[in-house]
Amino acid sequence: MALKIDNVEISWLGHSSSKIKTDKIIYIDPYNLQEAEKADIILITHPHYDHCSIADLSKIAKDGSIVVCHAACQSTVTKLSQKINMQLMQAGDELNLGNVKIKAVPAYNMKKQFHQKTEGWLGYLVSLNGIVIYHAGDTDLIPEMEKLTGFAKKGSKLIALLPVDSAFAMSIDEAVKAAAMLKPFLAVPIHFKLEKDAENFCKLCKDAGIRAEILK
Repeated sequence: MALKIDNVEISWLGHSSSKIKTDKIIYIDPYNLQEAEKADIILITHPHYDHCSIADLSKIAKDGSIVVCHAACQSTVTKLSQKINMQLMQAGDELNLGNVKIKAVPAYNMKKQFHQKTEGWLGYLVSLNGIVIYHAGDTDLIPEMEKLTGFAKKGSKLIALLPVDSAFAMSIDEAVKAAAMLKPFLAVPIHFKLEKDAENFCKLCKDAGIRAEILK
């Protein structure tokens, strides 16, 4: 199911893989794709195989595709046969691609060892047509999220794609706390193993007055 807000269509494709469609086709962390619509822009949060998959990148990349990633993903991205335009980013960097603006933000584990802060891996804010999509990446509830607030006051609708996976990222409770902090127009669970976890996340969000739904 795709969510359409104004003229922006947002789809969750399983795991952390997401797709944004306007006049451009944007993928984030493409993995195990069942479709292969060619991408104008591809964002990769970090180099783990289930986020930076050469098989899936090869399906959607075309000559001229812009691939935005952390430097740790560079060795995988350069294997693509297509003549892509690779843009390396660090947390805090911004990229202006016409009507699409991208900001890289931190994503890391506080205590777990899978995504250490020292790696500098990423989440992304994608801004277009008055909508901001926050793809949190593989992250815990981190202090830097406090800075990602106030979009409604600025006239933008925030869609928060939040991992709900206590093994590698936020627990359900942490993800709900993140949603409560961000106050999004809509919170969407991603990166979950059990659908009941996503359902519980949505229920707890709704109990807290936060709109949330699974984009099945």
